[in-house]
Amino acid sequence: NLLSAIPYLGTMLVQWIWGGFAVDNATLTRFFTFHFILPFIVSAMTMIHLLFLHQTGSNNPLGVNSNVDKIPFHPYFSFKDIVGFIILIMFLSFLTLINPYLLGDPDNFIPANPLVTPIHIQPEWYF
Repeated sequence: NLLSAIPYLGTMLVQWIWGGFAVDNATLTRFFTFHFILPFIVSAMTMIHLLFLHQTGSNNPLGVNSNVDKIPFHPYFSFKDIVGFIILIMFLSFLTLINPYLLGDPDNFIPANPLVTPIHIQPEWYF
């Protein structure tokens, strides 16, 4: 465990998080609760951040204060993002329609024999 590597406090932290001396029901309940509550905490912190950003305004490192130097988000940035999105979708569609097996493992094309375990078993995307 990574927490047990902390000097002096490691074993106490591990036992506190685990809820005992081993991983059991209390540990699973704690981690389930943590994973359930975490998105709500992140959403609340994001809302608070946006509230403060709306009240005080953002920093202005360039010192641009006049409306002459500013450009509107739409249509300039939205058009740029839409063009990039369309190019990405076209590239991925081209890749999958022209050569769908490009990123696949060649061992996937060997006929399966249920009586023999393959000698070389590897996960597909672990390089």
